[in-house]
Amino acid sequence: MHAFAFVIFGSIAFIWILGLRIAYGALKLPWLKDFPPITGTAVPRISLLFAARDEEEKLPRALATVAQLDYPELEIIGVDDRSEDATGRILDEFAVSHPRFRAIHVKELPAGWLGKPHALQEAYEASIGDWLLFTDADVRFKIDVLRRAMTMVTERNLDHLSLFGDVEMVGFWEKVVVTFFGMAFHMATAPGDVINPKSSAYMGVGAFQLLKRSAYEAAGTHRRLAMEVIDDMKLGKIVKQAGFRSAVGVAQDSVVVRWHAGARNLINGVTKNFFAGSGFSVTRVAISILGLFLMNVLPFAGLVFGHGWVRIFAGICVVAVLCFHAGVDIVMRVSPLYCFTVPIGAVIFAYMLLRSTVYTLKQGGIIWRGTFYPLEALKRGAV
Repeated sequence: MHAFAFVIFGSIAFIWILGLRIAYGALKLPWLKDFPPITGTAVPRISLLFAARDEEEKLPRALATVAQLDYPELEIIGVDDRSEDATGRILDEFAVSHPRFRAIHVKELPAGWLGKPHALQEAYEASIGDWLLFTDADVRFKIDVLRRAMTMVTERNLDHLSLFGDVEMVGFWEKVVVTFFGMAFHMATAPGDVINPKSSAYMGVGAFQLLKRSAYEAAGTHRRLAMEVIDDMKLGKIVKQAGFRSAVGVAQDSVVVRWHAGARNLINGVTKNFFAGSGFSVTRVAISILGLFLMNVLPFAGLVFGHGWVRIFAGICVVAVLCFHAGVDIVMRVSPLYCFTVPIGAVIFAYMLLRSTVYTLKQGGIIWRGTFYPLEALKRGAV
């Protein structure tokens, strides 16, 4: 039994030491604030594109920041995706007073499409920009974010840029869930490796993806993602696989989103996503849940109850995970003391993954933007 524990804890410690390489890569990500705004008016034209469905609560505040963007060659296209609230009216009223903005209304969803990818495809087909910025309807921007982003892609010779922004968090439980998600997301995606053309790592952030029109078209546009639930991540995948230069940066308060209000809404809000993120594979879900407990809960138990080398290995794991989480906390601008909530965050995260899997299997698919999509169709459309 002692030998078994020795092997288990030794293996976990080794994995966490390797994980620190990912943390080191994240430390080297470029920060948007370090790039000066591009000057002058002779700049590439950008089309800012977003889809909105039933966003009447958050949309006005987001549009107010979009209206203030100081980029000279900018068009903004918002797509009302079959909304049942005042979203369409808000977009139309905004278009009247802002000549750079156009509203498109989708009344029916064609067969073979998820609502959001279809709406973004519609926005693209109506756009003329040399660069496309895909974002969400609830994202808020600083006035110079596009000028700085354009400097970053120019200096780094990028075809595709994703930016990590600030996620507004209110209260203890939101911070526990979101900060653990941030750490787990980094571990799973290795954002520091995305810029390496020899690495399979890719990234797509729904709040901010800026890419050349030519790269987007060569990658297949959102037609490649017509039935892809996590379309933002998979947009980064198809662009990277098409051979274009992709990278990730840190925007902090230049790109801000209020994800879901309250831990309960966070859990409900990812029901459609988490099983999809596991490729709709029950085996992968089981491995992920086991990994969450082994990597983030068991080391704390080993530190308290273990002896000898087991306690030493457990201590290495605990130090590694606390340092990783604390680093994420600092970037996400919450107290680094939230690193001590790692075991709680892991349990909640495992529950969210299990809940997403059970709900999807029980329903035989997902309900997204008011439409039901069968599981088999989603599996066939996964990229």
